[in-house]
Amino acid sequence: MPSLMHDTVSVIVPIYNVEKYLDQALSSLEAQTYPNLEIIAINDGSTDSSLDIIRAHAAKDSRITVADRTNHGYGSGCNYGMDMASGEWIAILEPDDWVKPAMYEDMLQFGSGFDGVPDIIKTPYVRVTYPDTPEERHLQCSYKGRITPNAQPFTLADAPRLSRSHPSIWSALYRKEFLVRNAIRFHEIPGAGWADNPFLMDTLLRAERIVYLDEPYYCYREDTPEKEASFFKRNPSLPFDRWHDMQDILEELHVRDAGILRMHIEKGFMYRDSVVENNSPDDPAIVELEKRMFDRMDPEIVFSDATISPHKREIFAAARGISCPPSNAGAYYRAMFAEVRYNLKNNGLAYTSTLAGKVFKRRNK
Repeated sequence: MPSLMHDTVSVIVPIYNVEKYLDQALSSLEAQTYPNLEIIAINDGSTDSSLDIIRAHAAKDSRITVADRTNHGYGSGCNYGMDMASGEWIAILEPDDWVKPAMYEDMLQFGSGFDGVPDIIKTPYVRVTYPDTPEERHLQCSYKGRITPNAQPFTLADAPRLSRSHPSIWSALYRKEFLVRNAIRFHEIPGAGWADNPFLMDTLLRAERIVYLDEPYYCYREDTPEKEASFFKRNPSLPFDRWHDMQDILEELHVRDAGILRMHIEKGFMYRDSVVENNSPDDPAIVELEKRMFDRMDPEIVFSDATISPHKREIFAAARGISCPPSNAGAYYRAMFAEVRYNLKNNGLAYTSTLAGKVFKRRNK
């Protein structure tokens, strides 16, 4: 078994106007128990004090390289960092998040326990909800405890749920040789633009050796509900655009695995729900966006998926101009009960009750 404990981890930190959190993010890297880090801090045209904060940290820690450039967006910044990286492994830290001290040491130690070198070492993450408010809570992500392939290493077909959840590309290590060999790059979308979505699909689908350590180290600050609602009102087409980017990759790679396709369809419905919840579902532009996405979904998978409600199946069928087969409401409610039971176990009664309230509100709307 090859030891990875002498490898270098190149951590890319794409930075734009995050003076409030940047010190915590960089300090969490400096505090890592694994010393062989190359920290590539990319100031992407910040207009606040972010560059001064980066330079102050670089003056104290020689592992930090400062790259100062005009603003090109998140995806371009990550590509720039990957081109600069000299380490065997690529990691990403978003500058308003932080990581626990043992993250990279534990991940490399775990990755060393298999014959051959993994393409991806993956972990769950901590959801920091309502950040910086009295309601701040640290919760388990939606796939903690659910990635259970029959053996490790594995491919995405063995654990397709990894592609359904939030595109947590930063709770992973990527073998640089794997990224280069497969010419995997970020889509250079203006701004943040959800460039993590196609990167997630590209890496997970092309990886032949994924290993999963079910221990969360990465602490991800979520948007508040108000900020999230504002985002979907301003950018109703963006979630659909990124779903199509991922669908393009599935088609390019001729993916036929039903489990992977089902997870992607479920993600499409989740994105659609977020847009419709914060906009008028009768808006002709949104109806057209919805229809274009539905036209690329396999009806057989949609109608057989117990997690898609009978009402949503009817919406899908109407948009496609096809008949909707009778729905098994019992199967749907059993799937919902399983989700409730999972959340009770992982995040407790208070969170589960809040989540259930959101679901019923969305359903009534």
